[in-house]
Amino acid sequence: MSDSTDALAVALFSEILTVEQLARTNVARVLPRGMELSQFSVLNHLAYTGQEKSPAQLAKAFHLTRGAMTNTLGKLEWAGWVHVRPDWDDARRKMVSISPAGLRARDAALQTITPLIADVVEKVGADRVRAALPVLRELRQKLSEDG
Repeated sequence: MSDSTDALAVALFSEILTVEQLARTNVARVLPRGMELSQFSVLNHLAYTGQEKSPAQLAKAFHLTRGAMTNTLGKLEWAGWVHVRPDWDDARRKMVSISPAGLRARDAALQTITPLIADVVEKVGADRVRAALPVLRELRQKLSEDG
C-alpha cells in the first residue's frame, strides 16, 4: 500500500471510531431510565428478527463473548424484557425471545432515539447519508468476513 492509502485508511477508521463513540454516548444518554445500550441492541435485534435465538447466536451476531452476552441476557431477563427457556431439542441450550414488556421497552427506547438520529441525518442531509450507506455497509461486510 502507498503512504496515501495508509493515511486514507487511518483517517477513515479514526472517523468511524469517533462517530461510533459519539453515537453510543448520545444514544445511551436518551435511553429510558435503567436501559443500557447493550440491552436495547439485543431487544431491537430480537424484535427485528422476530425469532428466538440462542445465547450463542446472539453473541455471534454482536461479536461478543458468550459470557458478555450471558451477562446482558441476565439483566434483560431480570427486567422481564426477555423470556429464556430450555431448548426442547437440546436441553444443554437455551432459547431467548423478547417478551411483550421487552417489546414495549424497545419501542419506548426507539421513540427517544429516533428524534436524535433524525436530527443528525437532517443536519448532514438525507441524500448524503443515503449515499454513504452502501460504502458503510460494504465496509461492515468486509470487516465481518475478515474477523
